Amino acid sequence: MSVRRLAKEQPDSFAFSKASETEIKFWLGKYPEGKQASAVIPMLWIAQKQEGWVCEPALREIATRLSMPYIRVYEVATFYTMFNLAPVGEHLVQVCGTTPCWLRGSDALMEVCEKRIGKKGDISADGKFTWVEVECMGACANAPMIQLANGDGDHYIEDLDAVSFETLLDNLAAGNKVEYGPQSDRKASEPHGTDVLTDPSLYDGSKAQPVTLPNTEKAEG
Repeated sequence: MSVRRLAKEQPDSFAFSKASETEIKFWLGKYPEGKQASAVIPMLWIAQKQEGWVCEPALREIATRLSMPYIRVYEVATFYTMFNLAPVGEHLVQVCGTTPCWLRGSDALMEVCEKRIGKKGDISADGKFTWVEVECMGACANAPMIQLANGDGDHYIEDLDAVSFETLLDNLAAGNKVEYGPQSDRKASEPHGTDVLTDPSLYDGSKAQPVTLPNTEKAEG
């Protein structure tokens, strides 16, 4: 993994919002007195969901809140790639490039990203998008897929190709509502092009062949 550094340009200050403070109280309540440093990852995540990224003043605020050295918070933030160390667009597009998605066409999705958004980590000219390549997110049966992070939360969008992905970006840029999950005609990860479990013979036993197991005949005598 390459070295990750904080953005050169940083805000002068950072403060958690009222909603974020409620979440912080919840997470701090999970740990006994003296062990509040265990909440460093949740607090970094709360800061990121509030601002879209984790700025340097946020790291210092978290270090103060958790009574831990600043360098320890810095180490966590720069180690985990889930934390954005620079500002991102309104929609963060995370394209899976691991083998199942690659075999199913993730390269085409990345080409769309380069054409529509720019280089990895850049913010598009309209401020709407940033894209990054990520490792497996566990939706291999629905490859290729992305995770979309925005004000609505974090959502999987699956069964993509270049055409459907361009349409998705068009709708997001226009502020239209988009459907999360598979972009094909299937639900979840059911097989393509088939009616799943609608034929009773699939589960009522009528297709089962008679089987005679050894040593099951009733003993004579």
